[in-house]
Amino acid sequence: MRKHRKIGEMAARLRRKGRGDAGMVTSEYAMGIIAAVGFAVLLYEVVTSGQVRGELQDIVKKALSARM
Repeated sequence: MRKHRKIGEMAARLRRKGRGDAGMVTSEYAMGIIAAVGFAVLLYEVVTSGQVRGELQDIVKKALSARM
């Protein structure tokens, strides 16, 4: 019987620990979305800049003109 009691006590402790605040609240979701949008805008600006655009075009041209 002692083993069953210990297992029950351990299970109760794990359930109590699992009830903690493990998720994000609305404000954290909002900050995450704002950060993601900011990163997307920054990435878009970098990729569409003249120098990067030219480099990407060169890579695509080389890939399309490569002989197999």
